[in-house]
Amino acid sequence: MKQHILLTVFVFLGMITAEAQITGDWKGEIDAQGQKLEMVFHLAEKDGGLSATLDIPAQGASGLPMSTAKFENNKLTLGLDQAGFTYEGELKGETIDGTFKQMGMEMPLQLKKTKISKPGDPSLVSTDAELEKLIALGAGNYTYKVEDYFAKPKSSGFQLSPNGKYISYREKDANNKRHVMVKEVATGKVVRAIEEKDELIRGMGWVNDERLVYVMDQGGNENYHLYAVNIDGTKSIDLTPFDGVQASILNMLKEQKDFIIIQMNKDNKQIFEPYKVNIHTGEMEKLYTNTDPENAIVGYEFDKDGNLRGYAKMHNGIQTQFYYKQQGKPDFDLFGTTNWYDTFSILSFNYASKNPDEAYVLTNLDSDKARIVLYDLGQKKIIKEIYSNADYDATILGLSRKRNWEIDYVGYEGERVEIEPKSTTFKGIYAQFKKEFPNYEYSIVGKTDNEDQYLVMVQSDRLYGKYYHLDAVNNKVTLLYDLMPQLKEEDMAEMRPITFKSRDGLTLHGYITLPKAAVEGKKVPLIVNPHGGPQGVRDSWGFNPETQLFASHGYATLQVNFRVSGGYGKDFLKAGFKEIGRKAMDDVEDGVQYAIEQGWADKDNIAIYGGSHGGYAVLRGLTKTPDLYKAGVDYVGVSNIFTLLNSIPEYWKPYREMLYQIWYDPDNAEEAAIAKEVSPLFHVDKIKAPLFVVQGANDPRVKIAEADQIVKALRDKGVDVPYMVKYDEGHGFGKEENQIQFYKAMMGFFHKHLN
Repeated sequence: MKQHILLTVFVFLGMITAEAQITGDWKGEIDAQGQKLEMVFHLAEKDGGLSATLDIPAQGASGLPMSTAKFENNKLTLGLDQAGFTYEGELKGETIDGTFKQMGMEMPLQLKKTKISKPGDPSLVSTDAELEKLIALGAGNYTYKVEDYFAKPKSSGFQLSPNGKYISYREKDANNKRHVMVKEVATGKVVRAIEEKDELIRGMGWVNDERLVYVMDQGGNENYHLYAVNIDGTKSIDLTPFDGVQASILNMLKEQKDFIIIQMNKDNKQIFEPYKVNIHTGEMEKLYTNTDPENAIVGYEFDKDGNLRGYAKMHNGIQTQFYYKQQGKPDFDLFGTTNWYDTFSILSFNYASKNPDEAYVLTNLDSDKARIVLYDLGQKKIIKEIYSNADYDATILGLSRKRNWEIDYVGYEGERVEIEPKSTTFKGIYAQFKKEFPNYEYSIVGKTDNEDQYLVMVQSDRLYGKYYHLDAVNNKVTLLYDLMPQLKEEDMAEMRPITFKSRDGLTLHGYITLPKAAVEGKKVPLIVNPHGGPQGVRDSWGFNPETQLFASHGYATLQVNFRVSGGYGKDFLKAGFKEIGRKAMDDVEDGVQYAIEQGWADKDNIAIYGGSHGGYAVLRGLTKTPDLYKAGVDYVGVSNIFTLLNSIPEYWKPYREMLYQIWYDPDNAEEAAIAKEVSPLFHVDKIKAPLFVVQGANDPRVKIAEADQIVKALRDKGVDVPYMVKYDEGHGFGKEENQIQFYKAMMGFFHKHLN
């Protein structure tokens, strides 16, 4: 009966239109056979009577209008005919005592007067009914549904305990909650270690053989708390119980298994300081104090024993100063000053050496492409080069803690990830991978402290992913779990690497995902998908559920690693500075022209979709080249560079000058003029194509005002702009039900506007 009640409510969530503004808010909770469900009623005067709407936050529903709303003789009566429930209660000051009735069930429900304030302008948001109409446009006879691509796997996130006796993983229940389970390998016994409730578990991992650590925020606000719990679910503790603080793990301290080193901005929201935390008691010790917020420390270098060996701090907003303390010396000395975009970072100290100042360093100080070198930090000199690549940044280094820190492998990401084995041991493992999984990418996602067991993820552009267990002692590989068995490789589309020249002669790389019709020579509709960031980020080869969904509906997808993307060297990164919305956008357009010239894309059926900076690129594309695109989908995107830079989170403020160098300096008259030229909000009159806007209300990076203002500006022009807002999300949707509704609505939008 409990599930029947909840499912009945679910069925009608998208069918009802919100009709009234919130004037009085009443909140309560029903207990349906152990399932607690919060309900928020909003009451308002209307036409001499009463109107009411309902929010059910746990189900992502808001603004459900009541079919019955009466208040007579101090008694409130509410009803929702479609869901078959009623509520009757008596007003008693700041509370209403009553009974919730549905399907023959009666449950007490006390409502308390509260004040609900939603971010942004709720009056702009499309109703559930309007979004359902959009979703219906994408219905059709397709081999796979949106859920097949975006429903979270039944089990996922597998991790080995340090001793290999346990495997942890996420297991999804009927309500899409993804709990953390721990399985004892020898017995098969499974226990729930962490229950996921209203807030998503954003990440988790093993600290030692008995205790796990996990991360949560509130509704996507990115104020992450760190928690620890025993593997049987007991002794859970919030390690960072501070409001408005963002915490993250710096070092897991393999040598001190009861401690971790974290950083958080507890004492000053703009700066992060390191703490050593006892994972059993929560007792913490501050390891260093950052006394100069104007030149904030932005990175700490600890060794395996938890000693702070160095730190990097911003200088004048656009330079990085690295301070290092040589072994045996009492103080940190200034090691060197570089531009923020130069790379000099310690990948690992060389614990195999008797020289404590020896480290593996990633650097491009004397080169364009980043390379891995063995470096003497005491003598300030390179001992020898470990690995480099002529065309791409070499960034991958694998070491064996078990075998005295021997180098196992090095690598880089080009068109695909390329790994070069180094040690004799890993050469054997790598040869076995190549034999078992030809033409796939495989990566080690976990190993035991003794390195006798490995977890390996196998993927490709057509395979979502399979976990394999490698018994390194017996050279035995066993399939552990297929994440998406419903998606057959033979039905998936090819993601093809592409290389072409920009209009000013720059070599550009990217990917095109081609549906079957395009492979057979037919010109198909094209969705252009610029990546977020923008700096230092790139698109990669592999399974992408978005591009596969688009291909299943007959659309090709273009992803261009435009100038300022990462992985292609320092010069390519710098080529995009102060070119956001200009040459960076030209690169995307040149990619579109390349796809047209190759005969893949129908030039009259091109749409653009992206998130974050990609959302900005959508809006910029619709204003810069309004005749190129037939439709656009802006997902948590920037509409006005000025408001973006004026509303950054506190902990981004030390990077403000860096952001100005990448984007534009609003205090410089010439650059401010450019920023206005490339800010879409000032050019809405140029937009011809239909636009769908999607936003997380709690986004701390691209705030909801960025979406509100572009929607309002276009609506004022008489343009119909569907607008989806989720009030339990931040910078991108994390909850499965929200993701699925978003992608269904987007497919309906594309079906409406692309032929």
